[in-house]
Amino acid sequence: MKKLLIPVLAILLSLNFSLTGTAAEKPTKQIKVPDFVLNISQENTYPNPSQDMPTLQPSELTKQLLKSTDVEIANPELVRLLNESSIRHTKLSLGYGAEVYLGKWPLNYESQETSINWEYRQASVNQLDNRGGNKPAVIRYVQEEESKVTGDLTVRVSSSEDVKKMMIIKAAQKSKLPLSFETIVGKGTKKDQKYNVAPKKIGQLYGYVPAVNEKGKVTYGEVYLVLKGTESHLKVKNITQHGIGAWIPVQDHLAFKFHAQ
Repeated sequence: MKKLLIPVLAILLSLNFSLTGTAAEKPTKQIKVPDFVLNISQENTYPNPSQDMPTLQPSELTKQLLKSTDVEIANPELVRLLNESSIRHTKLSLGYGAEVYLGKWPLNYESQETSINWEYRQASVNQLDNRGGNKPAVIRYVQEEESKVTGDLTVRVSSSEDVKKMMIIKAAQKSKLPLSFETIVGKGTKKDQKYNVAPKKIGQLYGYVPAVNEKGKVTYGEVYLVLKGTESHLKVKNITQHGIGAWIPVQDHLAFKFHAQ
């Protein structure tokens, strides 16, 4: 359906949209990073790309069009598509009317709960056997094999990639953590923290990639551009809402757990 949008726009218009303000949401208690979770961005041998989402600035036309509908439009992909065009009216457009179907889109995401699992996926385990030793031995974290950790939506929905982008934006704003649906801990990554293994003991040092658990609801709707004479506005029909959740890994962070037995 989205592919059919291009020739229609080429004939009637080119558009320019952007984000509206977000809907009011419940305040979230700030997530405090515990002492056993460390940033490894400097030590990581795999350079994870930043997932920061740029903010699109609305044009004057965009602001007018967005004000013409009560439904929030916060889908970066819909914004990007519509930002590439403009609407031009001429004297010949007097008495002219048209309704252009832009497709069914996920329009916005409302966050309802943001929490975190500091031990979402195990990335490594280092072991030191000091059962034959007479004094404490030291173990440090070393990533022996590359570890890739991915997150995903908890349910299947249409236009899932668009939904992911809206959810990661909101989760990053609320958690203040660097998030990505895929993060990699490179082979050979090391951390200097020391953990003592007592004599007659086996020490195990685990490294876990944390992840944010984001829950909320996504709003879908059929979007139309209505042209009437020298005026234009947006119309959204058949609005539906769906509960949605996602696990989103925290980039370049590891939670360390040490055990000796």
